Amino acid sequence: MSKGSPGSTPGFLVWRLATKWRVAVDRAVAPLGLTHAQYSLVASLHGMQRSGERPSQRRLADHTGLEALYVSKLARALESAGLIERTRDPRDPRAVQLALTEQGQDVTRQAIAVVQELLQQLLEPLGGLDAPRARAFTDELTTLLDAPLAPLPPNDESIQGTTP
Repeated sequence: MSKGSPGSTPGFLVWRLATKWRVAVDRAVAPLGLTHAQYSLVASLHGMQRSGERPSQRRLADHTGLEALYVSKLARALESAGLIERTRDPRDPRAVQLALTEQGQDVTRQAIAVVQELLQQLLEPLGGLDAPRARAFTDELTTLLDAPLAPLPPNDESIQGTTP
């Protein structure tokens, strides 16, 4: 797809950009044994731990925007790889707390450096990661992400099969 294809909606363009960036991050962190989703989890966990937090899987799911069940699946895989440890929360036996292992911290630091370099490259058309256009772009994305979604209307059989 080239610049500003006629008729492209913002939703389509956001989806295309997200897909392009996800593939780029997947390729960048693969040598470290991570996927993009795993990177998102360990990088978020790294930041939360640096702030003194030992989050539950639920808290990490809320933070990353990933489904709790998916975070649980990722956490089990990362635990098997020796990158995180999962322990029962002493205050809530139903909750599982997560923490990076020493190896996990090392891999995560390396992955963050790789992804920062990749982001610099991906944002070069806007002047690079620290450029005013890139900061404005980030602000616009944050505005869109922070806007609450209206609840979906009840399933109306009279509109099934129609396209918007």
